[in-house]
Amino acid sequence: MTSMGKTRRTVSVGLCGAALAAALAVPAQAAQAAQAAHHRGVPRWELKQTGTEVRFRGLAAVSRNTAWAAGSKGTVLRTTDGGRSWRNVSPPGAGELEFRDVEAFDGRRAVVLAIGEGEASRVFRTGDGGATWTESFRNTDPKAFYDCLTFFDSRHGLAMSDPVDGKYRILSTGDGGKSWKVLPSDGMPAAEPGEAGFAASGQCLVSAGPRDVWLATGGGATARVLHSADRGLHWTAAASTVPAGDSARGVFGLAFRDPRHGLAVGGDYRTGQTSPQAGAVTRDGGRSWQQATTSPPAYRSGVAWLPHSRTAALAVGPTGTDLTTDGGHSWRIVDSGSYDTVDCTPDFGCWASGEKGRIARLEFRPGTL
Repeated sequence: MTSMGKTRRTVSVGLCGAALAAALAVPAQAAQAAQAAHHRGVPRWELKQTGTEVRFRGLAAVSRNTAWAAGSKGTVLRTTDGGRSWRNVSPPGAGELEFRDVEAFDGRRAVVLAIGEGEASRVFRTGDGGATWTESFRNTDPKAFYDCLTFFDSRHGLAMSDPVDGKYRILSTGDGGKSWKVLPSDGMPAAEPGEAGFAASGQCLVSAGPRDVWLATGGGATARVLHSADRGLHWTAAASTVPAGDSARGVFGLAFRDPRHGLAVGGDYRTGQTSPQAGAVTRDGGRSWQQATTSPPAYRSGVAWLPHSRTAALAVGPTGTDLTTDGGHSWRIVDSGSYDTVDCTPDFGCWASGEKGRIARLEFRPGTL
């Protein structure tokens, strides 16, 4: 397995609506669109004060008001007022754990995953906003290393481990994370030598709809995406166009807006290393992948479709945020701030989180063009 501030400021991210039109239109149209965007307000990342310096690679957006973040030193934060204040709701005694994924159903119910070898991989759940937590799973297999969680609905979900005895291991829950069982491995294809998942953003295992789920890999000769249409019982594997061939390279994050249309981002997470071909797109549910014509310019670990859009999405990484308006075929950088993961909700509650306690929400500020 490859594991991977406090100042409030606003940075431009020219997204959606009139702002997107301004970016894409011919000069005359762009001027008119820019004027319209000026009156409507331009979407921008606004950093929120979290009061901590831990790194938040786990993020669950519930709405524009409510979000959960999970990170290093066993830290879990929750806001219910749009990020104006954050409550530390970390599980007691979890200070030595590394939380890398959180899945939340509302402001009270959430499930978090701690990563690591052996018993360091654990799952906790809360039903009262983090006032109390129950450890619902602790890994006892020294060969397993859990990376990511995903839920199809408030009851049914999966967690994935790096290969054990040559195959990825899948945990399943049917009661909202209260209990877990290991699924049979008969329907899982063999892992490639050196292949694993990346616990970088909570997006190496994602779902769309009631039964479809995808698993991102790297580290092997080929960066693959595995797909299951029956909640993890049977899987097929497809090669992505994202380069691999090294333990630090592969697909780090996936996002599907429906069971057919998906995005993959990744690259080489090592500082200073180039990451060509760091973006890919599928239109057939992951059976085949097409390289982005213009990929993100550097390693990206998180990706999310913008609400109510069939073509617009954001990708984030330590060196910036990129925007696509053509379904992932071309990307352009729109912000240089460091983030590890991103998540959006139907009410336009887009959030991002990362190192040094950084959590931001997409905000509209009238008249800021």
